[in-house]
Amino acid sequence: MGELIPIVAIIMGCGIPITAIWANHKRKIAEMQVDATAANTAERAAQYASHVQELEDRVRVLERIVTDKGYDVATQIEALRDQRRVDEAGSGVQLDFAKKEEA
Repeated sequence: MGELIPIVAIIMGCGIPITAIWANHKRKIAEMQVDATAANTAERAAQYASHVQELEDRVRVLERIVTDKGYDVATQIEALRDQRRVDEAGSGVQLDFAKKEEA
């Protein structure tokens, strides 16, 4: 039993510092992961804030269109639909750009 004491002492003498170094390394890795996650979260929050601002601006424009022009928007939409029907019906004169004027 007395022969094992120096071997255990050597193992403990080397094992404790190695364990401390390993634990310190793991702590640094965890800190780096937290920092990376925080940076990623901040970047996403900024992107979301920008996107929300764009959507709010679009809603303001739509509100202004509806309130400034009253409820004439429905009439304008129907006029555009009527114009599309005329275009689809093929009314009008076909233009032949292939022919050139003779001078």
